[in-house]
Amino acid sequence: MTNKELFTALELLEKEKGIPVDYLIEQISKAIVIACKNTYGGNDNVKITMDREKNAFDVKLVKQIVEEVENPNFEITLEDAKKIKKRAAVGKELDIPLDPKQFGRIAVQTSRNVIRQGIRDGEKGQMLQEFESKTEDLVTAIVERIDHVAGNATIRVGKAEVMLPRSEMAGTENVKEGDHIKVYVVGIKESERGPRATVSRTHPNFVKKLFEGEVPEVFEGIVEIKNVSREAGERSKVAVWSKDDQVDAVGSCIGVRRARVNAVVEELGGEKIDIVKYDEDPAKYIAAALSPANVVGVEILDEENHQCKATVPDSQLSLAIGNKGQNVRLAARLTGWKIDIRPESGFYGEES
Repeated sequence: MTNKELFTALELLEKEKGIPVDYLIEQISKAIVIACKNTYGGNDNVKITMDREKNAFDVKLVKQIVEEVENPNFEITLEDAKKIKKRAAVGKELDIPLDPKQFGRIAVQTSRNVIRQGIRDGEKGQMLQEFESKTEDLVTAIVERIDHVAGNATIRVGKAEVMLPRSEMAGTENVKEGDHIKVYVVGIKESERGPRATVSRTHPNFVKKLFEGEVPEVFEGIVEIKNVSREAGERSKVAVWSKDDQVDAVGSCIGVRRARVNAVVEELGGEKIDIVKYDEDPAKYIAAALSPANVVGVEILDEENHQCKATVPDSQLSLAIGNKGQNVRLAARLTGWKIDIRPESGFYGEES
C-alpha cells in the first residue's frame, strides 16, 4: 500500500464510519509505537510523521550513538551512525528510518488490534456525542437484534447502537427485529465498561414527550404537563395545566374524538391514560387525580407530611382504589400525597 492509498483508505473510513482521519492517525501512531517497543526490545522512542496533505508517512527509531554497543535496541555505533548521518557524533541521538515491513507479524497484528480498538472507541465516542445531544428527548430507533433469552433489544439510532433492556420495555410489548420504535434518552451512565447511553420506554417522561409530539399546545408551552405517574404497560396518570384561561388543558390533550390521546395510547400498546387537571389547591388536585372515581371531598390531615383523607361514594370505593390498589397508588405518586380512601358511609376502615 502506498502512502496515498493509506490516506485514501483513512478518508473512506471517515466517510463511512464518521470517525475523523486525525483520530485514526493518532490511533495508528500509538499502534506503531507499541509495535516498535515489542520489536526493538522495549525501545518506544519513535518519531512518526503522518501528513495527509503531503501523503507523507515515515517512522524513525531513535538510538543513542556510542563507541561500543551494549544494547543494540537502544544504541548504535558511530561507524554505523555515519552511514545514515555524516555529522553523527558519540553522545548524540540518531533518528533511524524504519521500514514498517520490518516490524514483523507480531508488530502488524498489534497495529491491527490497536487500530480496531481505536475505531471502536471512536464509534463509541461518536455514539455518546449523538446521545448526549438528545438527552431527555425522544428518538426513533430501528430494532437490530433481539436477545431471546434475556429479552433485551439492540437498537440503532442513526449510526449509533445502544441496548434497550427488557426492564425498560412495558411487559405487554412484543418488539421484533426491523421494528421502528420510539425511545426516551434518559442520559449517559457510567458502567464498568465505560460510559453508555441509557434509553427507556417505561420512563414517565416517555409519556410526557409523546404528548409533546401530539399536542401543539404542549409543544408550544401553552399547556404544561406538571407530572406523570406510570405503571408501564398498564396505566398512566398525567397532570396538566394551562397558562391561558381560554385553553382547556385536559381537552387539548384528549383532542377531538380522543384523537390525540389515542395516538399516545397506540404508541404505548394500549396502556390506559388518565388526564387530570392540575390545581394548586391540594384538595382539588387530589380529587382530580383519583379519576375516574368521583370524589365527595378531600380532607387535609397533615399538610407538612402530605397526608389526606379522600371520601368517595360507597359505590365508587373499588374504582377509587383500583385493581390491586393501582388507581390510588398512581394518584399518590402524581400528587405527592399519601391518600387514605374512605367510603361516604364511613364504615370501611373506621375504628370500632
